[in-house]
Amino acid sequence: MCPMHYFLDNHSQTSSSEPTNPMNIRHLEHFLAVAETGSFSRAAERLHLTQSALSRSIQALETEVDGRLLDRVGKRNELTPLGRHVVERARRIVLEASEVRRSAELLRKADGGVMRIGLGSGPGAILMTPLMCHMAQNHPRVRVNITRGPTELQLVQLRARQLDALVVDERRVAPNDDLHIEPVAEMAAAWIARASHPLAHQAAVTLANLLDYPIATTPLSDEVVRLLVERYGPEANPTRIATLQCDDVGGLIDVVSRTNAIFLGVRAAAREGIEAGSLCELQTRPALRTTARYAYVSLAGRSEAPVMSLLREFVAQRMVD
Repeated sequence: MCPMHYFLDNHSQTSSSEPTNPMNIRHLEHFLAVAETGSFSRAAERLHLTQSALSRSIQALETEVDGRLLDRVGKRNELTPLGRHVVERARRIVLEASEVRRSAELLRKADGGVMRIGLGSGPGAILMTPLMCHMAQNHPRVRVNITRGPTELQLVQLRARQLDALVVDERRVAPNDDLHIEPVAEMAAAWIARASHPLAHQAAVTLANLLDYPIATTPLSDEVVRLLVERYGPEANPTRIATLQCDDVGGLIDVVSRTNAIFLGVRAAAREGIEAGSLCELQTRPALRTTARYAYVSLAGRSEAPVMSLLREFVAQRMVD
């Protein structure tokens, strides 16, 4: 039984002379499970309780709030008006209690723990392999779980607490009260080709020259699309010119290194190939002069594991042009 207790204001009908009983977090968790499933049997299965134990818990909660929370309608349990009000407040209470427990656990595991990270396409290409190598060599007790995929899906996973933080394209994240968005880097974009490409040594590559070859890119934000169109004209709209498109920048860079395809994206993603001499930045006219803005995104108000400071430090060191 959880030792933490909370009060639901203005629901108990006790008089000022009567003692107020503290509300049990477990009762609220059990009630939320019934409210979400609409079924005592499914809720009991989710909670690993017997139905009789779950029924007693709900009855105890109804006694505490001095009112009926559920109505039996056919084979389904429906919330009463009081039940709907209690659900709204109980969710916040249970979440806060969960965060208190999590904070205590994080403090006990400051020298280890788990790092669950979502990486966008650009950050994934720049950070993923170097980060895992760094953690394996310097912090072998930390478990690192990295997911890749569309930013929209990763935001859902962050809000579901399946991820602790994201490093993603800032332009693809809509500001919201439940998100803490910290800019971490602004990095130059470029047109990248293999060193033996026919355009590699051309002093002034035009858009028409570029469009003679396949263009490889990730899905781009509306703002970047607008900047490209302003720079090169309507014919530069990526929805028209992109012939190879996916979220895996590393895969696109690999294709570019093997073919005459041209990569449009953050220059730092091709850093190793450029330094090794296998890739080059094309000298376009006009110059691209577009940047990608990356951000560290976490849930506002959520306690962050001490181990996440390692990620912040690594991102600050690695996310540079």
